[in-house]
Amino acid sequence: MTKNKPEILAPAGDRDSYLAAVAAGADAVYVGLKHFSARMQAKNFSISELAALASLGRERGVKTYVAMNTLVKPGDVESAGRLIMRLAADVKPDALIFQDLAMPTLAKQTGFKGELHLSTLANLSNPAGLAAAAKIGIDRAVLPRELNLDEIKQMAAACPKSMDLEVFVHGALCHCVSGRCYWSSFLGGKSGLRGRCVQPCRRLYRRTEKQAKPDRLFSCMDLSLDVLTKPLLDVPKVGSWKIEGRKKGPHYVFYTTKAYTMLRDNPDAQGKKMAQELLEMALGRPTSHSVFLPQRPFVPVTPGQETASGRFVGQVKREGKRMYFQTREELLPGDMLRVGYEDQKGHRTIRVRKRIPRRGRFDIMPAKGVKGPAAPFDAKVFLVDRREKELETLIKELGANLPEPSDKEREAPVFKPKYPKQVKEKQGKARDISVFRTPPNGRVFGDPALWLDRSSLQSASSKSAAKIGWWMPPVIWPDEEKKWRSIIREAVRKGAKRFVLNAPWQVSLFTDHNVELTAGPFCNVSNRMALGTLKDMGFKAAYVSPELNREETFAMLKGTPLPLGMVIRGLWPFGISRILAEGIRVEEPLRSPMNEVAWIRKHGENYWIYPGWELDLTEERRALEKAGFRMFATMREFWPKAVPKPSRTSTFNWKIDLL
Repeated sequence: MTKNKPEILAPAGDRDSYLAAVAAGADAVYVGLKHFSARMQAKNFSISELAALASLGRERGVKTYVAMNTLVKPGDVESAGRLIMRLAADVKPDALIFQDLAMPTLAKQTGFKGELHLSTLANLSNPAGLAAAAKIGIDRAVLPRELNLDEIKQMAAACPKSMDLEVFVHGALCHCVSGRCYWSSFLGGKSGLRGRCVQPCRRLYRRTEKQAKPDRLFSCMDLSLDVLTKPLLDVPKVGSWKIEGRKKGPHYVFYTTKAYTMLRDNPDAQGKKMAQELLEMALGRPTSHSVFLPQRPFVPVTPGQETASGRFVGQVKREGKRMYFQTREELLPGDMLRVGYEDQKGHRTIRVRKRIPRRGRFDIMPAKGVKGPAAPFDAKVFLVDRREKELETLIKELGANLPEPSDKEREAPVFKPKYPKQVKEKQGKARDISVFRTPPNGRVFGDPALWLDRSSLQSASSKSAAKIGWWMPPVIWPDEEKKWRSIIREAVRKGAKRFVLNAPWQVSLFTDHNVELTAGPFCNVSNRMALGTLKDMGFKAAYVSPELNREETFAMLKGTPLPLGMVIRGLWPFGISRILAEGIRVEEPLRSPMNEVAWIRKHGENYWIYPGWELDLTEERRALEKAGFRMFATMREFWPKAVPKPSRTSTFNWKIDLL
């Protein structure tokens, strides 16, 4: 007998996937709506459709969790509140999953009675942070996928009695740390924090300009803990095993859910063997255990290996004007094939109409209304979904028991949020702040700030320590927490007074109440309700999210409960990662197919991926100061010798809508 029986939490991006999860024996299913979901590319649900499915789930003892896990922009607060009210009335979900700090307040104001689960996008990555989350009403924290088993145990040991933890056991991996990736947003406003990621990390990149064949240098294999899940059964605070995949079909959902239910309930040799056979049928990418084993960590990026979603089944050939491929395995009616990669011109998805035996020929017919070849020559073909009769029958039988969704649209509820009180005290003169990695030589423009570490602290005198603003890193891992507590104590003893925290959960590391805490730009603050939560947590000021456009940035000042600042210039990263593929060199340029330059620098345990150009909003500074912004930060980084000096700058999303 094991000490712990975590729930099996299955993904569902559409009706059939939800029903497949129920049929496979899931304990809970997480879903998204057509708004505020971090997987907007999934089909997702209407309220009426989800109400019927959740009702069916309750009848069978299956919980429903609704992901509202995107950033809430300044104009979204009321609509988010109304949506929670409709969910509570019609769907009655067991929990909301969120990253935005406005959500606990909105849930309370709307009378939502379910649990509050903190998304991995909120980046609660160190044990002490769990106490801060518990204080604002969080019932569960979804842990980062970058944690190993020992670190998960550290998080569990620090977990408050009122909370439990959720651990990813299977599914896609992001190269960058969740909540610390701006790559997609930086390259065109399609924000991962808003559920619109176009996965630029899956693209081809060249290590040098002359490299003949580019590689997928940042494209991760999938995670599959499979037989390694057994040790998690001895960690009581791990209350949920989560399967990633809201964009996947019912076939994937059914087989992964079945497999992990078996690994939980029958973790003997026979159960493990059967579970692995089921996982091989799930049609995911090639998998790895990633960094889960602390004694044998594995970087899940192998540039020469296939990492497209689905199972590789053939390669497109040409016979005259006809395009075809010879399949490596049997294809069944209803199977879905993807021809080519998603970033490849002419890629498409095709449904199989008739059975094709292994090594049989599959002719690719031209798409209706599309000129040109039926498929890119030499493109790889992947089996991405399968609809075998047995599963179809199970889904059909369950679907027959669904209550009929209402045709009538319920009138939108009236919700007027109670915003936090506006800051009224005199804010003083606006300050320009230069944020350095190492103490600068000579005069500094504006107020000096340093990224906090032991070396920069030791180089500062007691007199200068009190004047400097000390910036905390955007990610602190469990094995670093002891070190950071020590550095913070040393800084305070030396006279440091002002700290910028780049995750709100870092507040638990500070025990001296005489210091002044500011929420940094990596806290991803994007509405004034979230600012109210930060104020309640003890913050005295905040930087707004750099993802917001001009209109949204100025809207943050309306009724703000805290003095505000923003990053106005310098090197803002595409993302922050804990891994790096073998053969990639730091401080050297990498080039995308569009000749976009990126480069990497290591800070502490993490790799910062930078664009080959700076952010520059200095032309807006006067207007921002006049409107009420009081802090303007410039991120100072020395330029690598090997990386070409930029001939351009970027205004990020300043002039476009953030999707």
